[in-house]
Amino acid sequence: MHIYNVTINIDDSVHDEWKNWMQSIHIPEVLSTGLFIESRFARVVIDEESGTTYSIQYLFNELADYQLYEQLYAPNLRNKTEKLYGGKFVAFRTMLDVIDINKK
Repeated sequence: MHIYNVTINIDDSVHDEWKNWMQSIHIPEVLSTGLFIESRFARVVIDEESGTTYSIQYLFNELADYQLYEQLYAPNLRNKTEKLYGGKFVAFRTMLDVIDINKK
């Protein structure tokens, strides 16, 4: 299993609108691609000088699913985010491999 993690720091001026948009529109759109098993939406608990930081995690089984997402869906979804909140957020993306601690 793998996790596609998007860490975003969002400006306070659009925070509430963005958070609602993420929960009601963006994350459901990503999941509607059928390429991810589930998502997690978490606030990063640190003191920030500005904005609030979140981690959005999408779980998937095969790397081919992520690659298909990147080819077919990611550009459009990222463009929508940029049109709505451009200049109000900073994002970085990481890929994580889940380690099953029960396997030896």
